[in-house]
Amino acid sequence: MNCTRESMRLYIVTDRSWLGQDTLAHQVEQVIQAGATFVQLREKEMDTPAFLREAQEIKAITDRYQVPFVINDNVEVALACGADGVHVGQSDTGCREARAMLGPDKIVGVSVQTVEQARKAQQDGADYLGVGAVFGSTTKLDACDVSYDTLREICAAVTIPVVAIGGINPDNLMKLAGSGVDGVAVISAVFAQPDVYAAAKTIGELSEKMVSQC
Repeated sequence: MNCTRESMRLYIVTDRSWLGQDTLAHQVEQVIQAGATFVQLREKEMDTPAFLREAQEIKAITDRYQVPFVINDNVEVALACGADGVHVGQSDTGCREARAMLGPDKIVGVSVQTVEQARKAQQDGADYLGVGAVFGSTTKLDACDVSYDTLREICAAVTIPVVAIGGINPDNLMKLAGSGVDGVAVISAVFAQPDVYAAAKTIGELSEKMVSQC
C-alpha cells in the first residue's frame, strides 16, 4: 500500500494503556471508521509471539479498510505479518537497514527532530517523516520538543510527506497551520478518551482544516 500525503491526515499510533474492557482491535476499527488514514502498531513491552499475533489481527482490519499499516521498529514482525512497512526512530533500526530488509516496495517512516535528520532520512530512503514532539508528549517522556519554526523548516527541506506528532489535541492542533505538515499523528488524544470514535473524528476534521491552511 502506498504512502501518500493524504494518508498522513490522521495517523494513529496505538497504545494499550487505556483499553479497560475494550480490545485494541475494536478500538482500531472504530478509529478507522471515524476517519483514521494510517495506523502504526506500537508495542514496546510485548514479547514477539504475542506482538505478531496482535499485528496479524490489526492487519486484517487495516486491509479490510485499505488503510496503510506499519509496525513500530520491529522489522521482523513487520515481515512476518505482511505489514505495509515499519516506522523507526533515531535510536532504532536504521532507515537504510530497514529498507534493505523490507525491500523497495514497503513503507519506511522515520522520526526526526532536525532538518539535518530529515534530509538524511530522505536520502536513506524514507517514505515519510514523523516530526516531534511538537507540543511535548505524555506518552514518550524522552521526546525532544520541536519548535514551529523547525517544523516548518523540515517540511520545506524535504519532498516526502511529513506528519507532526507529540502532545497534539483539539485545543492546539490548529497552531500547526501554515507549517507545511501533511497531517497529525496522535496517541492519547484518541486512545485516552472515553469515546475513541468521537475523538478520532474530531481530530481528523481539525487536521483537514489545518492542512488546508498550510
